[in-house]
Amino acid sequence: MRAFATTTYGTRPKTARVAAALAGVVLGCGAVAAAVPAKAAPGKAAPARTAPARTAPGKAAPARTAPAKAVPGKAAPGKAAVSTAATTAAVNVTVNADEGLGTIPQTAYGLNSAVWDSQMNAPQVQNLLRQAGVRMLRYPGGSYGDIYNWQDNTAPGGYVAPGTDFDSFMGTVQKIGAQPMLIANYGTGTPQEAAAWVRYANITKGYGAKYWEIGNETYGNGYYGADWEADNHASKSPATYAASVLQYAGAMKAVDPTIKIGAVLTLPGNWPDSVVASGDSADWNKTVLSVAGSAIDFVIVHWYPNGSGAATALGEPVQVAGELTQLRQEINQYAGANARNIGIAMTELNSNVDEDTQPDALFGADTYMTALENGVFTVDWWDTHNGPTTISTAPDGATDFGDYGVLSSGSCVGSTCEPPLNTPFPTYYAISMLSKLGLPGDTMVRAGTDNQLVTAHAVLNANGDLSVMLVNKDPVNSYPVSLHYAGFTPAAAPTVYTYGDEAASITSAAQGTSASQVLPPYSIETIVLQPQAGSQSALTAPGSPTVSGITDTQATVSWTPSSGGQADKYEVYKQFGTDSELVGTSTSGSFTVHNLVPGTTYTFNVLATDQRGYLSPPSVPVTFTTGTPASSTCAVTYDVTQGWGSGFVANLSVTNTGTSAINGWTLAFTFPGSTESVSSSNWNANWSENGRSVLATNVSWDGYLAPNSGNTVSIGFVANQNGAYPSPAAFTLNGTVCTTTYSS
Repeated sequence: MRAFATTTYGTRPKTARVAAALAGVVLGCGAVAAAVPAKAAPGKAAPARTAPARTAPGKAAPARTAPAKAVPGKAAPGKAAVSTAATTAAVNVTVNADEGLGTIPQTAYGLNSAVWDSQMNAPQVQNLLRQAGVRMLRYPGGSYGDIYNWQDNTAPGGYVAPGTDFDSFMGTVQKIGAQPMLIANYGTGTPQEAAAWVRYANITKGYGAKYWEIGNETYGNGYYGADWEADNHASKSPATYAASVLQYAGAMKAVDPTIKIGAVLTLPGNWPDSVVASGDSADWNKTVLSVAGSAIDFVIVHWYPNGSGAATALGEPVQVAGELTQLRQEINQYAGANARNIGIAMTELNSNVDEDTQPDALFGADTYMTALENGVFTVDWWDTHNGPTTISTAPDGATDFGDYGVLSSGSCVGSTCEPPLNTPFPTYYAISMLSKLGLPGDTMVRAGTDNQLVTAHAVLNANGDLSVMLVNKDPVNSYPVSLHYAGFTPAAAPTVYTYGDEAASITSAAQGTSASQVLPPYSIETIVLQPQAGSQSALTAPGSPTVSGITDTQATVSWTPSSGGQADKYEVYKQFGTDSELVGTSTSGSFTVHNLVPGTTYTFNVLATDQRGYLSPPSVPVTFTTGTPASSTCAVTYDVTQGWGSGFVANLSVTNTGTSAINGWTLAFTFPGSTESVSSSNWNANWSENGRSVLATNVSWDGYLAPNSGNTVSIGFVANQNGAYPSPAAFTLNGTVCTTTYSS
């Protein structure tokens, strides 16, 4: 168990010499200037109410203790020699252009800006961000959001660099063609101060600032034990924050009703998710959503994974899908009628590992797309500049400065100095590669591989092209790639964009074929394929489907018609990995799917067929979960009573609601994700597990279940957890599907 040291403000300490560089004072290695805070990334979640420790990238005031990061290899001033790459067995990549994952939002590719960064609005930085395709900039910088006064450009207790005021920041936003994500000061500000900011931004200046967060990482205000976020409220509880969100939203939308308000949540599986403080009846997320869900337009989560070492970090993006799915379930469960209108923004992201070397770039490219494919409308990398801390060596031999920025601060640690100021780090090129894959409005489609060291993402571009991004997480081996397609017929040789290991630029070339490529070690490659002439329909994708009439065995999917021609019919497909299963056709705008499995999550797409038989692009996906029977001969209540980030406690109540007694029972269920499992600590049942399938059988004293709800058996377990921990959707008792309720 690890805990944070107590501080007053700021989560991101920075060395004094980094402050000098970011203030534009180049003093040379070892020189000292006024301290400027930077960002630290959250570390591993701990049990009970102790927050995870965070590694700190940068600066001094306000400081917070952070553990040293273990990185293989010793410090080196430059990139060491790497073993000659070996070519290994072919990787099969499958792309299904008929399985839509949604369109890329206008705000998809984002980045954080901070008022302590004197380079924030430098012309060179503006040009670099525009070239990278950054379309969302967050301001005024992490925890500074809770101490920053926009009116006088001050942050009491922290440092504000000259030329970083709001109007100067908006100049950069407008120059690069982005939108701002603004943090209204919850910690030391007021609803009136925030409303005045909205008035100045959108009424006085006409900036059209749409997205406004209420505070930053407010759960780090000491209420759960870790104290890094400024919060002057008498009560620091989630109930107080939620009530204040209502006040902020009311005051701010009274000025401009078109703005969107975001509330701070925790990402499931990350501290302090599922922690219930003494005297509270629920954790942070449930409390905030239940109280403020009617007034918000989006929720804010941050993700700094818990693993150590590059190999672990590169395996972690796969967790995001489950964690975001569970977050969406929480929104739907607790936010009331407004839940369907609430978006998700990931406004801070970094790996915590090898921050300015190739592993972090690979992690970044993979995580951006995974989050966007799972419904996030912006991913904002931390950070533009940050500064060096601890020198180490990445697995490929490159020097890691412990710098969370995408651009160099030009500063030094001892005798080891970063590249010149504003030199792009690999993470900058990772963001740049995203625009090679897809632009806002393009359709993300399903892609997968048969090798866990190679991940794939694909986009059906608005011009009809198909782009496939491959990420090779192997530092040594290159891989021949065999590409397979469904729903798309490629033409001649593709254009391939490559960002190689620690390269200083992205290259492009006509190479390989649509069926065969070679993927270098530690690289990101995007293959852009044109369609074979005459192989595509002129029809647009059907409008966003909705689902209604959900029961335990059926649901009705509805959509708006395609345009661009006459649709002959519409086909409804169930997503199944990279495969699609046609479940029915319709000449109208709806289709009822029958014979569904109770307590099962389904994702469907709708495609239009033209009169030549060609399919349109896929609609955005619609996902829903079938219920359990309205009436059954058994009933189960599932209750997660506590959690600590790496595990949780679940209590189950089992009741026989039928008319015949049961003497000897078996309860069966399936965990929705592979990230959770039953531990050796359990009670009142014999527990066994096969993959995600779990069986609980009675012990000698609780095998009898009286009819007509005559008695209830209480059983439970402690679970291990690595990432999301969604509740099982259905339970069977001796083979009968039970009615299921969830008490938390």
